Amino acid sequence: MNEMKRENIESTKYDIPPELQGQVEITTIDKIYNWGRRSSIWPLMFGLACCAIEMICTAASRYDFARFGMEVMRPSPRQADLMIVAGTVTKKMIPTIVRLYNQMPEPKYVVAMGACASGGGPFKEGYNVVSGVDRYVPVDVYIAGCPPTPQALIHGLITLQRKIDAQSIKKVRWYRKEPIEAVPIPVLGPDVVDPHQYAIIHEQAKKLHEEAVNQAAETAPAETA
Repeated sequence: MNEMKRENIESTKYDIPPELQGQVEITTIDKIYNWGRRSSIWPLMFGLACCAIEMICTAASRYDFARFGMEVMRPSPRQADLMIVAGTVTKKMIPTIVRLYNQMPEPKYVVAMGACASGGGPFKEGYNVVSGVDRYVPVDVYIAGCPPTPQALIHGLITLQRKIDAQSIKKVRWYRKEPIEAVPIPVLGPDVVDPHQYAIIHEQAKKLHEEAVNQAAETAPAETA
């Protein structure tokens, strides 16, 4: 076990006798659990636009994020625990992204790679682009750039590892007793409809209907006369 890994999992609360150093490690459940997860992150293998080229470059031999235990990119969401949203998120694509996120097992994480995934980028307020994937799925790490460099993506993944290191098995959502609800899948019609806004849409439609009924009632006597 190299020194970097030892620093991640060993506990400094207890002294190990000199004759046992290098053979025995004292740690906590949180540290060994988080160390195992952070060192075996499996990204979901898909890309949306030019950021995907940088993601592919990061996985290639020059940068090689296999050094961090992330080389196993899975073509199935059921075998992945990290979604890298690499590129422009269109309104046509967001229902599929949410569906893929729901199919990923817990624990799972989301990285918004680049300006488009983080906030719409140069296409913000466009007729066909979502202004940030975080409106529909929870994002853990944002990576700036258009597109970000491979070094930026590696920095974002290291930031995610640090976030995993800070988690406690007592507080993470996937070990709570209450069931985890799936993220609502947006409905694509003339425009994308966010299920979180169903109540607002219903109230607005009800108000417009009542106004139309009242207006029709007011104009009915005049038409009869």
